[in-house]
Amino acid sequence: MPPTDRSFARRGFLTGAAALTGAALLGGTAHATGTQQSAWPAEFPLPNGFQPEGITIGSAPFAYFGSLANGDIYRASLATGRGSVISKGLGASHPTVGLKTDRHGRLFLAGGVSGELRTVNSRTGEIEKVYATDGRFVNDVILTPGAAWFTDSFRAVLHKLLLDRHGAPLTVETVPLTGDWEQGDDFTANGIERTPDGSALLVVNAVANGGGLMRVDPATGVARAVDLHDAKLPNGDGLLLLGRILYAVQQQQNAIDVFRLNAAGTRGTAIARITDPRFRIPTTVAAWGRRLYLPNARFDVEPAPDTEYDAVAVDRV
Repeated sequence: MPPTDRSFARRGFLTGAAALTGAALLGGTAHATGTQQSAWPAEFPLPNGFQPEGITIGSAPFAYFGSLANGDIYRASLATGRGSVISKGLGASHPTVGLKTDRHGRLFLAGGVSGELRTVNSRTGEIEKVYATDGRFVNDVILTPGAAWFTDSFRAVLHKLLLDRHGAPLTVETVPLTGDWEQGDDFTANGIERTPDGSALLVVNAVANGGGLMRVDPATGVARAVDLHDAKLPNGDGLLLLGRILYAVQQQQNAIDVFRLNAAGTRGTAIARITDPRFRIPTTVAAWGRRLYLPNARFDVEPAPDTEYDAVAVDRV
């Protein structure tokens, strides 16, 4: 077992604890400046024809969105709703699906049908490196100590981009998914997160048991179904974990299902469902302060250069 895998649980727990502290601080900041944040726009436009799918928010109040149309990256200020394209994509056959940002200002992009993993400097917009895989649809990404993990919707694997101790990318490995994993003929794996204690990964499986979550051992790829009682995630897409609260976007249902997980992520209880008339098939979710932000992918319309897109904000549970 490589050292990065051996130390995953211990380092993951510590980083998870830090994330909890960060979330608490964010909540405190949001509370202290609640009037200010409430004046920020609760919805704002994205470029026409952009075809958004993924969203990520880092340590400053700016959201980054990826384009399915051509892989562009758009950055918007949460305070004003205004933004611009900061990184040009590689074209129509190189979309950006899920994305995450790290504390060094690096964006990790899932390349969809291109099978690529890409990294982008969020300050300059420069594409730093493109990693080719044999993936059929690289969908979403989560960062852990020592690696960036990517789902593949049409293959029973995770793509693991190893990182050095400074967070710089190294090489790519493929981790087969086994155990309870059930691979369908259509989109299967989608959103990905970490368990509250940082010891494992949580992956949406839209097929197994009518749709739900799998807890994946990062060292072995063995997947076990998370007990969500009677809850199902047949349209599960992006995941967001804040403490022990997991937000799961159900895109076609125009809803976010909210679960309280145990520390190990083996069990979860549905505690709320968030809906909003402004939802137009949201796909992914990120948080800042007391708000959740989601891009509307509008998968129910045929995309065109003049198709309007936007992002909306709702309150956290």
